[in-house]
Parts: sequence; structure tokens; C-alpha cells
Amino acid sequence: MDTEALRSFVRAAELGRFHHAADELGVTQQALSKRIAALERELAVRLFTRTARGVELTLDGQAFLPHARGVVAGVERAVTAVRPGSRALRIDVLGLRSAQAVVLHDYWRSRPGTDLDVVTLRADDPRVAVAAVEAGDIDASFRSVTDPATLPPGVRMIHAFSSPLELLVGPGHPLAAARRVTPPQLRGHRIWMPGIAPGSEWAEFYDQLATAFDLRVDAAGPHFGDEVLMDTLADSADVATLVGARDRYVWPAGHDLRRIPVVRPTPAYPLSLILPGANPHPGIRGLITHLTTLPRPPEPVWLPSWATTPQRGTDGDAAHARRSRPGRG
Repeated sequence: MDTEALRSFVRAAELGRFHHAADELGVTQQALSKRIAALERELAVRLFTRTARGVELTLDGQAFLPHARGVVAGVERAVTAVRPGSRALRIDVLGLRSAQAVVLHDYWRSRPGTDLDVVTLRADDPRVAVAAVEAGDIDASFRSVTDPATLPPGVRMIHAFSSPLELLVGPGHPLAAARRVTPPQLRGHRIWMPGIAPGSEWAEFYDQLATAFDLRVDAAGPHFGDEVLMDTLADSADVATLVGARDRYVWPAGHDLRRIPVVRPTPAYPLSLILPGANPHPGIRGLITHLTTLPRPPEPVWLPSWATTPQRGTDGDAAHARRSRPGRG
């Protein structure tokens, strides 16, 4: 199948006008029309209908589009893999202060010649990241889909690492002097987690955590930023929050906030890596190898239900083997 015809079809479908697609691809509108007509003859279906505003996909065109995108993205990755000066490895993280970004920074420091592009999609819905991976806009994303069976055929998800949680409190909190706390000790205390989007993987995680240990997790109110959260904790004698052990937080020295490990068991958020099922970026294997070297949270560990769900992808066995090794703090 002519990959240039597929590329022409994808861009015409996305732009809605043949002449816009032709201009972007550097060909005449007549040449682009001929490519798509040949593709329709090969498939024996109509892919577009013409309208006053341009073109629209037929039902067959709608069904064909995601597969055509996958082929085009795969061809682009294949060319990029051998072309000098190819695009950097582009990884999506939830935030530049998150544990994911910290792990990526450590990986880059261990391989300083690595061409790495760290981006944030700014979306709570992991389906946005899945679509970006499927389209080839990013090479991988540190997100978790709680039901891996819903992943499209061209995308897989593997275990990356588990991030242990810590309690973050101000100096006036009843637990401020503790060197470590257990989940039962958190009962009755208000754990404020503002800005959790309903239906997100984070909402599911904290719902399961609250149910498992009878905790009071309060997600009320928008998240006005880390600075506001730190100010609230510093001034409060009854508000606490939970943060990842690798997450970077900075606050004024006068706040005197305390990060306290939660243990016996250690609640840990399982972070996954979403990536293409075939033809991944050549640099992704080095990152996966680095992830297998990360220490596990202190045992015993509490994980949400989806962390034990078999995950799609050829690296699943290696990930399972790493999860089975003795933990380190």
C-alpha cells in the first residue's frame, strides 16, 4: 500500500480540505486527489464525501483513519530511527516536579548524551496520552490506564515503577513529630488532596486507598497550586496531604513542613509507561532498562487493584520479575 497515499488521506481527514492538505504536503491538489482516488480503488470503498465546506469522512473513512494514522506514525518512526539528527525521545510526564520527571532526570544524568524532550500534556484523562502515543506525537507517557483491556491494539502499557507516599504536614499538626506513620494512624485526620478530577486514575487510587484503610481523603476545591497548598499546611493544625517520595516540593524555611514516610504497609502509586506496540523510538529501550534498576518501596506494600492486572506488552514478564525482587528503601 502506498504510504504517501495514506499520509495524504490522514492529513485531508484532519484538515477537512484537499487543498490545505496538498499545500502542507507540498503537492498539487490534483496529485493529492489522485492519491486518494487510487487508495479508494485499492480498498474498494469511498473514504470521503464532498460538502460545501470541503470533505468529510464516510463511515468507512472513519473506520480506516485510526489504522492509517498508525501506519503513517510507524513509517515516520522507522525513518527517524536511521535519519541523522532525528527527533529526540519525547516523554510525557504529569508535571516537571513529579517523580516521573525526577526519574527521567536521573536517567539523563546517567546517559548525558541522550537527546530527551520532556513534555506535559496537561490532561487528567489518560486517554489523551494514549491518543498522542497512537498518533506518534509523543513516544511514551507516564500514565496508567486502570483497565488495560481498553487500550487500542497499537498501544501497550508496562509497569514503570511504584512511588511510595509520604505524609506532608505543618509543624502544628498532631503527627508532625512522628518519624514515620502507619495507615491506621492516619484515620480521623483530614487528608486534603485538592483538584482530583472525578473519574481519573488519581481519583480511583485515592478512593481505593480511603476504603482500604478507612481514611478521610478530602478532594474538595480546585488546586490553586503547590504554593497555596504549602501555605495552608504551614498554617493548619489539622490538615495534611500525601505526596510521592520522589516528588519535588519547595517551601519557605519558615513553613517548617515535615515529610513523614507512611509504612507497614507502604501505600504506593503504580506508575506505568504507555508506548507504541511496534516500532518504538530507538531510545525507549534504554529508559526501560533504567526503570528496572529503580528501588522498590519498603515492604510490605499496598497497591490498588489495577496494579495486579496483567498488562499488555512484551516487557510484562521483565516488569513482573522486577516487582518480585526484595524491596529497598
